[in-house]
Amino acid sequence: MLLLGTFTVHAEDFPYLTFEMTDGARVSVSTSSLTMSFSGTTLKAGDQSFTVSNLSKMYFSDHDESTGIETLYVSDWNEITDIYDLNGKKVTKDQMQKGVYVVRSKKGTHKMTVNP
Repeated sequence: MLLLGTFTVHAEDFPYLTFEMTDGARVSVSTSSLTMSFSGTTLKAGDQSFTVSNLSKMYFSDHDESTGIETLYVSDWNEITDIYDLNGKKVTKDQMQKGVYVVRSKKGTHKMTVNP
């Protein structure tokens, strides 16, 4: 059976809908006024198009997983165990300036941006 249609998605606490491909690549689209439609084997979500057979899963997220950069919450700040700049040099929280860092915590390793 062929399914054609359009529907609107909105998740108040999750500003992104992330699509994970079978090769592990991820693409996030904003849920703000998001429209999705199917045409044959193609899913169109916002301005992105996906071949359905290449999709592994999709899920709501609180950050854009396309970039790998996510929001660090105050509660997460105390769980950071290591911080590295993009040159691989270990830094302390006090040494952090505006820029991108690799942060290790109990929840895993993530890229983080600092905007003072």
